[in-house]
Amino acid sequence: MKVKVISRSTEDFTRERSKDLQKVFRNYDPNLHTQEKAVEYTRALNAAKLEKIFAKPFIGAMDGHIDAVSCMAKNPNHLKAIFSGSMDGDIRLWDLATRKTVCQFPGHQGAVKGLTSSTNGELLVSCGTDCTVRLWKVPSLNFDSTVDTSKPSAIYTWKHAFRGVDHQWNSSIFATAGAQVDIWDHNRSEPINTFQWGNDSVISIRFNPGEPNLLATSSSDRGVVLYDLRTSSPFKKIIMQTKTNSICWNPMEPINFTAANEDCNCYTFDARKLDEAKVVHKDHVSAVMDVDYSPTGREFVTGSYDRTVRIFNYNGDHSREIYHTKRMQRVFCVRYSCDASYVISGSDDTNLRLWKSKAAEQLGVLLPRERKKHEYHDALKARFKHLPEIRRIVKHRHLPKPVYKAAILRRTVTEAENRKEQRRQAHSAPGSSSRKPFRKRKIIKEES
Repeated sequence: MKVKVISRSTEDFTRERSKDLQKVFRNYDPNLHTQEKAVEYTRALNAAKLEKIFAKPFIGAMDGHIDAVSCMAKNPNHLKAIFSGSMDGDIRLWDLATRKTVCQFPGHQGAVKGLTSSTNGELLVSCGTDCTVRLWKVPSLNFDSTVDTSKPSAIYTWKHAFRGVDHQWNSSIFATAGAQVDIWDHNRSEPINTFQWGNDSVISIRFNPGEPNLLATSSSDRGVVLYDLRTSSPFKKIIMQTKTNSICWNPMEPINFTAANEDCNCYTFDARKLDEAKVVHKDHVSAVMDVDYSPTGREFVTGSYDRTVRIFNYNGDHSREIYHTKRMQRVFCVRYSCDASYVISGSDDTNLRLWKSKAAEQLGVLLPRERKKHEYHDALKARFKHLPEIRRIVKHRHLPKPVYKAAILRRTVTEAENRKEQRRQAHSAPGSSSRKPFRKRKIIKEES
């Protein structure tokens, strides 16, 4: 006859030091914990409330410019560096850790409309309304005095003002937007190629991160155009109902790009199928001025004329976060930091503002126990997110009164348009009129 004996080793439950945590052995049999679901629901509810209590996304403002901040660019060499350009021609390099100016790049006689850095981060390209493109050598963030930033390393003067610039990945080629699309080389004083489709000026320009020879532009004739440097010609264009202010490619899915539009929405397109938007991102109540993707490709940030910054999931039709302050005016440019932890916004009140990308995220080094606790709370909220009380708390965002009232007005107008369309359909002969899907409604035509 065999007898089973309970055997316990003292090493399993004895602490090595008096300050160590006492090991607790639990039996996870659900028959022994009949109230487990109720307990976890209460924990999820408390976690949702605590997240709201500790949601303090604003870190600080960086002041120094004397006019509105018009554009920004990240430095791929430094995690905590960002460039900004203003309407008075001033360009600054900022250290995000200290929130101070590292150096200035003087020279532009008009507004700086575009900034971009080379792939290695050693060269900054700027352009503006003074019809010049300037190349600058970038110093390191430790106030390196060997690099002279008082004079540009090269100045290219052209026939028209510039509205934007972007650098090609891993080469010496960059593109400018203005009366036309110009392709430049660091070693040439004139454009090596020029593209034009129509007579309207080009507003923004972005190179594809996956296919460096592909670039997308938006123009003042409400068009979004794709160009291919290999064929030296544009190959696809769509005309929308309203103008697109900015474009950004998804770095993880380079076939998709998001367009920030004047009609308060953002539209995500597949470059292979431009006749309809994949997702329409709604929530802003005024024109969306800029858009930038997170390095993970799962989220993007937008800045709007309604004085708010919003963060969207790449496939979500509504924003998951809204940031605003009493002093912040119209937002002209936004950027994600290179590690996706922070968001930087530049606005009409001359300030750059630094925000956390996750409003309730704890800054600093987390202990393993703290990290596990946060992961557990996130899992609880995800498990019970469909329940009304938790859904209400998680979704609630405080809005400024003008934004709140404008959102109600937009909703009223939209509902009235939908009722009118439904009545038109009801009183039309069968098959005489068809209603376009919402994702196709804002696209007038596609050209190729």
